Amino acid sequence: MGQAVGRGKGGNGSGAVSWLLALLIGCLFSVVAASPALAALPPGNAVTDPAALLRDALPVDQPQLKDLQHRLESSSNDLRAKRWSALATTVRRAQSQFSGQRAAILASYPETERAAAAALLDQLDGQLQALAATTETQNRDSFLDDRRQALSTIGAAEALQVGPFPFTIPEQFADLPRLLGRATVRLSTTKGDLTAVVDGYNAPLTAGAFVDLVQRGFYDGLPFNRAEDFYVLQTGDPVGPSDGFLDPVSKQQRRVPLEIKVPGESAPFYDQTFEELGLFKAAPSLPFATKGTLGWAHSDAALGDGSSQFFLFLFEPELTPAGLNLIDGRYAAFGYVVDGFDVLTELSADDGIVKAQVLEGAENLRAHG
Repeated sequence: MGQAVGRGKGGNGSGAVSWLLALLIGCLFSVVAASPALAALPPGNAVTDPAALLRDALPVDQPQLKDLQHRLESSSNDLRAKRWSALATTVRRAQSQFSGQRAAILASYPETERAAAAALLDQLDGQLQALAATTETQNRDSFLDDRRQALSTIGAAEALQVGPFPFTIPEQFADLPRLLGRATVRLSTTKGDLTAVVDGYNAPLTAGAFVDLVQRGFYDGLPFNRAEDFYVLQTGDPVGPSDGFLDPVSKQQRRVPLEIKVPGESAPFYDQTFEELGLFKAAPSLPFATKGTLGWAHSDAALGDGSSQFFLFLFEPELTPAGLNLIDGRYAAFGYVVDGFDVLTELSADDGIVKAQVLEGAENLRAHG
């Protein structure tokens, strides 16, 4: 890959970024050669909402809640078309489904979590009633708000199902920090604040390295050193000759392996792209499918030499549609911006990070294995 999301010193990397962007567009044109324009790309059913992506990436097996989640999420098409009768039917079916399965859902929790689970299910019941009432008033903004609250409660109920960390990290990476869960990070930039959720369930070493550096204040005051409209915005290149984080004890640059997990696999793949694995149709658990996806940079020369530089993927449906970009399977995603999208739209190579701070989940960080 070019230096578009690779490590490098100085400048905004516009030449290499443009090269990769041209390659990306060329590949998309080859995919849709029979279409008159990129705008004719079929949108498909790819999930692009960061909250939904994070819910789907939780390591839980609770099919009743997952089915309920997907039923509510699938109402977006009817909402865009203002098909209120269809929306009312969807909500009624969701209520019926929830009522019939509630006892089984509650029984699926460990005894120690059932009181908390019962409170969440009570809350969800009320939210579904409110959502049903909104289909009668046919208020789009109210429907979106009520659905968001119901889905947030479903997500919290699913998160309560997560047990012990789901896999063992290879011993060869024992000296690296790891995030055994999730963390919420605020990136205060020169244009305003971004809030991101970092996912250690699917990228523990990448997320761990990032949260560790946030805790150290490493990113405070750093500029965005690479930028390209509609593609990426990158930072994490420290002042001085090094292009990564130097461990203060060993005086060596920390190296974080390429780490990508695929749904159905018990653990992530390390230092192997999807092409090398023969996974040409695979989708990662954390796809580059939405504006503000956090990605970990590595150089052209090696997959496992990422150290501190990360990028914000500037998802544009017509240029980088979900499932049809050149980033999935080549770079590690490790989280999503969940708030501050207006700020993200305004950021450029002239901006930078003022301060990065862990808001929640710091207790999930471990210094090493």
